[in-house]
Amino acid sequence: MKMTNQFQDQLFATDSAPQDFVFDDRVAAVFDDMVNRSIPGYATILGMIGVIAERYFQPGTDIYDLGCSLGGASIAMAQQLAGQKFTLKAVDNSQAMIRGLHQRLSTEQYDNIQCHCADILDIGVENASVVVLNFTMQFIAPEKRQQLLDRIHAGLRPGGILVVSEKILLPDPELNELLTDLYHNFKQRMGYSELEISRKRTALENVLIPETLQTHRQRFARSGFREADVWFQCFNFASMTIFK
Repeated sequence: MKMTNQFQDQLFATDSAPQDFVFDDRVAAVFDDMVNRSIPGYATILGMIGVIAERYFQPGTDIYDLGCSLGGASIAMAQQLAGQKFTLKAVDNSQAMIRGLHQRLSTEQYDNIQCHCADILDIGVENASVVVLNFTMQFIAPEKRQQLLDRIHAGLRPGGILVVSEKILLPDPELNELLTDLYHNFKQRMGYSELEISRKRTALENVLIPETLQTHRQRFARSGFREADVWFQCFNFASMTIFK
């Protein structure tokens, strides 16, 4: 018998018709379990975002975690930068996520993290040396992604870095199908049933819109970034470093 607890993701284990995915209280309550069982290498990505932030942080500048959810990347960066003076602005439009992050920060000493419940499309990025979009842009309407990147580029200091993690599409249909199948196998090995996988895919269909790496790179270039490289990829999930 599979062991369960109140923080385990079972949101799609019922037979009721799936609704569009939303980052509400139900998702926030099981989010840590959900992302670690749904995104291969997620813990590695978080840890290395902290390392990247330490390398490229410029004293006297700010750090932004846009679409921060429960603050996994924010905390990883704060831990890596412990002892340095910085301000990290963690922004998410989900009240449930920001409440969860506030609760987490109330029990841990990360005074440098500021929580903001706001739409990241409305947030001004200023005097930044590190900006993170960790599995965030895929939930933004494609026609609005360019304006977000333009604003980030304008607010980054020279030598600053943007880290973008995304679910991606492969241009080759056969390879895309292979990686999708491998990913579904990964989720089954992480304890999700075929029903749960299918139902979550349906719930995300109109909410999470992935793109190819080429499309991302073209958009980065249009914003004025000088270089974009993939530093991590597993199946159809990738994380990129983009330099100003």
